[in-house]
Amino acid sequence: MTKKELALEYHKKGYNCAQAVACVFCEELGVSETEMYKIAEGFGLGMGMMDTCGALTGLFMLIGLKNSGGTEQAGKTKASTYKKTKEYAAKFQEINGSVYCKELKGVATGKILAPCDKCILDAVELAEQFLEEN
Repeated sequence: MTKKELALEYHKKGYNCAQAVACVFCEELGVSETEMYKIAEGFGLGMGMMDTCGALTGLFMLIGLKNSGGTEQAGKTKASTYKKTKEYAAKFQEINGSVYCKELKGVATGKILAPCDKCILDAVELAEQFLEEN
């Protein structure tokens, strides 16, 4: 099963969009799936407020886990992590037309830019790209 297929399976099982993206990369990142599931729980549905897409924030978690120097290098990797986060947010927006859940779901306009499953697939693809490059 590919990462994309697994992410969709997780979403179908009840994982939110952030959990579905972040949890498929636990092994590569050295984080238990249970811990990642808990960490990502508040980020689904645009952090529960239809704000920044949960699938995208799942990708941001992966970027932070991979790029951060941790407490040993406190503050020294923030700028590069923010730069990578901004870069991948721009890629996601280019693909989907927005980074905001409300806009992606077409809540105000009635025009759906990208359904949740597409956002999950795109975030997983971008995560795979990020891991290949970093």
